[in-house]
Amino acid sequence: VQLVESGGGLVQPGGSLRLSCAASGSVWNINIMAWYRQTPGYQRELVASIRDGGSTNYADSVKGRFTISRDNAKNTMYLQMNSLTPEDTGVYYCHAISIVNIEGSTVQHWGQGTQVTVSS
Repeated sequence: VQLVESGGGLVQPGGSLRLSCAASGSVWNINIMAWYRQTPGYQRELVASIRDGGSTNYADSVKGRFTISRDNAKNTMYLQMNSLTPEDTGVYYCHAISIVNIEGSTVQHWGQGTQVTVSS
C-alpha cells in the first residue's frame, strides 16, 4: 500500500484546510486509516481515525473542529480542519493498517507527510 498526502500549507488562525490521502496498491486489505501529526520535540500523535465500517475517533484537542472521512470508491481519506489554531501546526501523516492474512496479522503503512502551518 502506498499513501500520498496533499493539501497542506500555510493558513491564518481561524482558517480551514482539507488534507487528502490517496491510497494505492492492495487497498482492499486496509482496515483502519488515520491522521497523525508531529511537531518538533514531540511524539507523533493520533489526530483522528476511521474504520472500514465508518466509525471515527478523534483526539480531544480536535473534536468539534476536524472531520475525518473516507471515500472508498476513490481510495482516498480526507481530514477537514476548521477553526485552526497555531497549536495545530505540524507535519500531518496519513496512516493505514492492513490485515494481511486469515490470522489477522497486520502491516502498518505511512505516507511521507504534509506540512500544516497555522500562523498570522
